[in-house]
Amino acid sequence: MTTTPNLPDAPSATPPDSTPNPSLEFCLRLTRAYATLTRRMDSALGGVHGLSFGDFMILYHLGRAPGQKLRRIDLAERLGLTASGVTRTLLPLEKLGLVGRQPDPRDARVGYALLTDSGQQLLRYALVTVQPIAQEATQTMAADQVDALSALLGQLAGITLSNT
Repeated sequence: MTTTPNLPDAPSATPPDSTPNPSLEFCLRLTRAYATLTRRMDSALGGVHGLSFGDFMILYHLGRAPGQKLRRIDLAERLGLTASGVTRTLLPLEKLGLVGRQPDPRDARVGYALLTDSGQQLLRYALVTVQPIAQEATQTMAADQVDALSALLGQLAGITLSNT
């Protein structure tokens, strides 16, 4: 016969406060919106181009960067990944020839990820695929609402004009 350890008395059976917490509701809805959009973009990008949405984001950020290259640490910040996470994410793209590596001639500790010609071409095609999804997702919003919400989400993510 097994015995169970003595557990503290269970809290009263009173249900938690059912009044919605606006901050929690916002975060839950934001997470659901992210999951929904990611799933839609993953499906479209994977079906047409063989890319995940994460792969697309790497190509997109590199494509927007000056010289189409970023320090790996800056790319990690834009993606919300660790430095080792971005390195693992870049490896398959490097093997496919979509992204390359470039050392910094002045500092051996610094490495750049750069968009190759093949990566640029795939990014152009992928943009044609994802832009309609983004437009559909925001079609009921006025342009100034999209801009304002984008700024608020950037603030929430800690994004400044210098690291967009």
